[in-house]
Amino acid sequence: MVDPQRLQVFRTVVQTGSINRAAARLGYTASAVSQQVSALQRETGLALVERRGRGIVATAAGIAVAERASRVLDHLADFDGAVDDLRTGRTGTLRIGTFSSANRAWLPRVVAALTEEFPHLRLELSILELRGDRTADPDLEVYVAESIRGDRDPTVAEGESDAYDLEELRTEDYVVVVSERHPLADRGAVTLGDLAAEPWIDNDHSRGTCREIVMSGCAAAGFAPRFRIQAPDYTSAFDYVAHGVGITVLPRLGAIGLPPGTVMLSLAAPAVRRRIMLRTKRSMHGNPAAQRARELLRAASAPAV
Repeated sequence: MVDPQRLQVFRTVVQTGSINRAAARLGYTASAVSQQVSALQRETGLALVERRGRGIVATAAGIAVAERASRVLDHLADFDGAVDDLRTGRTGTLRIGTFSSANRAWLPRVVAALTEEFPHLRLELSILELRGDRTADPDLEVYVAESIRGDRDPTVAEGESDAYDLEELRTEDYVVVVSERHPLADRGAVTLGDLAAEPWIDNDHSRGTCREIVMSGCAAAGFAPRFRIQAPDYTSAFDYVAHGVGITVLPRLGAIGLPPGTVMLSLAAPAVRRRIMLRTKRSMHGNPAAQRARELLRAASAPAV
């Protein structure tokens, strides 16, 4: 492969028309410039310059090489700029995976800040519960741990933890949403046992970790929920609650934007809780956009004072 530095030196010689003038522009000695030109001729096997009087002029081959050298060096400069942009997080792609309630409650402000601070950064967002909508191998992933006990996170496969940093963003309680006409609506707080005889509205179509936490809590309280209908998401479940179809239990983070005619009640002890985690690729340590996203997610997930 031809040395790019020699191409740059030779291009300057052709542009200035003189070894001495090229040396002055580049800050080299005339002897160093002459040696670079001679080395380039050996590398290419071409006669790039010829003597004319006391000076030299480019041959036809030399002119052609100088023209192409300009294009090559411009591409290399563009490549170096792109690498620098990627290294500093100004451009490239950042992949973030999350679950529905965190996406709705936290991601809008996180994405707004990232797009303002890194205008050329491409963001790929995926919802973990949706099949076919999960970004492969996300750089950052907000997810619900399978357990809130112990230091080891069971959702990380063996060997995978070496590639990721894990941190807890929040541990939060579950709540129950009832119709404002429901006999429990004025209670403020209820236990899972108070809901044993109620018709339930299922709100987790993926039957994922959040639903399993509820089911385990109900089992500990001595009953299994009697689901009347399966709603596709929290918002739809709220609408059914407002019309008196049943009650629905969900994490507090998901209980935003409740429609008129509904009331949110706390679940008293023994509380049902979930742990929200952030998993970040260690290969993204040096990426400012990824680190800024982590800061923004921490701020967004911090409980309101």
